[in-house]
Amino acid sequence: MNAPMGFEGGSNPEKAREMAEKQENAINQMLSQILEQPALVRLSNLAAAKPEKAQLVQQTIINMAKRGQIVGRMSDESLKALLEKVSEQTHKTTTVKFDRRRVALDSDDEY
Repeated sequence: MNAPMGFEGGSNPEKAREMAEKQENAINQMLSQILEQPALVRLSNLAAAKPEKAQLVQQTIINMAKRGQIVGRMSDESLKALLEKVSEQTHKTTTVKFDRRRVALDSDDEY
């Protein structure tokens, strides 16, 4: 028995994409109401360079607005301060270890 079109069983990729698009539009609309224009531009630039970090900042801004921590519209300077805070919390240090013994055993002169 065939299911009517648009009502396939399981996951429907088109419907999932449409829901994700609606959610993204709602987030963008909320952000445009919360942020001043220069801050919105800065956030979109961040999204182009580091999408994961931008998504974290977007969720932080929306949560702050829902809790009433943002009064009025958030300026570019306030966004910079928030970005610095998030950057400090997510800062990862990388270390490089160089094993000299392994290099000493590897000789290019043999060939």
